[in-house]
Amino acid sequence: MNYISLDDFKYAWAFRHQQLPIEEDLLSKIKPMSESRATNLWCTYVSREKDHPDFFDNKDWPGNGKTWVNSVKWESAWDNDEALPEEIIHHLDWDENTTVYFCLSRKHVIETDWRTFKATWLNFLFMSDGSLLIGKKRHQVIQFLETGYAKLGKRVD
Repeated sequence: MNYISLDDFKYAWAFRHQQLPIEEDLLSKIKPMSESRATNLWCTYVSREKDHPDFFDNKDWPGNGKTWVNSVKWESAWDNDEALPEEIIHHLDWDENTTVYFCLSRKHVIETDWRTFKATWLNFLFMSDGSLLIGKKRHQVIQFLETGYAKLGKRVD
């Protein structure tokens, strides 16, 4: 089994928030991965050794300063229910149907598409504790920090 029900997901509350309702057609495209699939994806694309963004070091691409080329403040757009900041959209420059992975930790990864992420980013960023947004077969990456900033970079495999 690759996915679990959103109802069974530890962070489902972020997608059921009363002030940020999500239409059912979009909600169905937000797919939390099973623990085994999340672990496999994390180990393949993020880190074989560290299980949470708090523990990255320079041996992991997310902990390597050379990965990150810029940063942008996302918090004011989030506070004002605005669209995802233009700098992030420009940096990613992905097709609407690009599969994306919102990586919270080794055990918690959510799969969706770029269109759905952009439409529901406010909900996703309730979980902005160093979470990584990576695209399938893409090198651009974003790390959302709880400070209200996002680091923009390129992932090295």
